[in-house]
Amino acid sequence: MSTGLVIFIVLLLIVVGVALYAVSLYNGFVRSRNLIQESWRQIDVELNRRYDLIPNLVETVRAYAAHERNTLEGVTRLRNQAAALAQAGGGVTEERAQIEEQLSGAVRNLLVSVEAYPELKSNVNFLELQRELTATEDRIAAGRRFYNANVRNYNTQVESFPSNVLAGMFKFEKATYFEVNEAAVRQAPQVSFGEISTRPGGSPEPTNDQLAAGSTPSALPNPQAYPQANPATPAPGEFGNPQPPTYAPPAQPPTYTPPTQQPPTYQQPPQS
Repeated sequence: MSTGLVIFIVLLLIVVGVALYAVSLYNGFVRSRNLIQESWRQIDVELNRRYDLIPNLVETVRAYAAHERNTLEGVTRLRNQAAALAQAGGGVTEERAQIEEQLSGAVRNLLVSVEAYPELKSNVNFLELQRELTATEDRIAAGRRFYNANVRNYNTQVESFPSNVLAGMFKFEKATYFEVNEAAVRQAPQVSFGEISTRPGGSPEPTNDQLAAGSTPSALPNPQAYPQANPATPAPGEFGNPQPPTYAPPAQPPTYTPPTQQPPTYQQPPQS
């Protein structure tokens, strides 16, 4: 066998090996992307179920605490924003991730706040809604962990060498985590039963056009595109922390001094 033939065979084997490796990497990207999309669809099902349960919860609470208008309107507003984003694109965006996170916190705090209403706590409809919402939140949390794990594995492939070369050639872009990155935004909104208050100096609620501005269709879900608000300013429907009234101790009562009793004097009658 001539030397040229040996070199040709070696080069052919190298080319075939590289081609097979590239095909394997490409198929791995496709599998990872499909797994991310499938895991997101499981979360989306639970999110839509939560959208259906929240209006019933709000109406049940309103029947027992009708004066808590700001609290209930805050939960309803977050629910409507999240549902609108789900219908607009259905994918994972930063805007939707943050709205869903705020909605989860609002629902949790609402369920805790009803401890002040014993009649509501014993209502059968409320107890069933509470059970279903709690189970739904647990499934959302589990699905988010699974989704983020798949995103981590996929993004590692996209950024690692030499798979990043193939990712750039075939436009495999990084997926977005379904989470809130800033620690300040992670703080759950405070939803408490108290006096109806207004929001001083707050910005107006976003319009539908503003909500849809950050959503762009893509092959992968994108849970991160929402302009993060200032967490120090309460959102509409939320309440600040009212200062407890100061307590002044009552003044000391005046001391009582009983009058001194003088013994009666006895006078003898005059002698006749």
